[in-house]
Amino acid sequence: MFHGSMVALVTPMHEDGALDYASMEQLIDFHMQAGTDAIVTVGTTGESATLSEKEHCQVVRFVAEKVNGRVPVIAGTGSNSTMEAITLTRCAMEAGADACLLVTPYYNKPTQHGLIAHHKKIAEAVAIPQILYNVPGRVACDMLPETVEQLSHVANIVAIKEASGSVDRVKQIIDCCGDRIDLYSGDDALALAVMEAGGKGVISVTANVAPRLMHEISSLALQGMFTKARVLNEKLTALHEQLFCEANPIPVKWALQEMGLIGPGIRLPLTVLSEGYQESVRDAMRQADAL
Repeated sequence: MFHGSMVALVTPMHEDGALDYASMEQLIDFHMQAGTDAIVTVGTTGESATLSEKEHCQVVRFVAEKVNGRVPVIAGTGSNSTMEAITLTRCAMEAGADACLLVTPYYNKPTQHGLIAHHKKIAEAVAIPQILYNVPGRVACDMLPETVEQLSHVANIVAIKEASGSVDRVKQIIDCCGDRIDLYSGDDALALAVMEAGGKGVISVTANVAPRLMHEISSLALQGMFTKARVLNEKLTALHEQLFCEANPIPVKWALQEMGLIGPGIRLPLTVLSEGYQESVRDAMRQADAL
């Protein structure tokens, strides 16, 4: 249903933490010009954990209105509370999102049975297309391939963002689910390998900073032109690494500020990128032609 380079968009903020809608519109225009294939808003990179429910819905509506159907808009609506996830997912659908991205419940460590029940309940409650999101290193919960296989039979569960860091895991999911759902890389460094294994794209942090390159690499990969894609991907190797030198989205927000696209705002407990990492991020940006 969705494919290519899908940017996990940051949420611009003023220095006092207030949402910066002018910069948000500027970022959307930046991505439209660069060929980004879809915009994922209010996910982890969008600091969803520090937005209120009202802000969450406002941002989704703003992005959907400004994108105006030019590319799909996917809203992060996951929660460790099933009822809250339903509320956010319904709000995103009413705000004009094309799909929702639902991270596995964090902190409370549900069983695989609990994951199935959680996602089925959300899918039954809200008719919008839904994308599973497995990121065990961040949420302390791993959605196993057999669980994904069961959920792949739910009509409006259409894809999974897999961020376990394992291409073998990607292959297992594709083998057991077939074409019932699409698979996207949740790791920029593995995105090309995931597409070689049958993935349909990447939900990308790097695409915030180098959207045109990420689009071109994804487009080549999805056409089976992997040799050309690998040549371009070499320019992004350092950036893929340096954008995670501190917790996401600390480095990527700093990089976008360096590019003059957003201000310095970030909400506690996240803080501005440590000075000791700044030159390494700059060097990676230069290698990617982003500076």
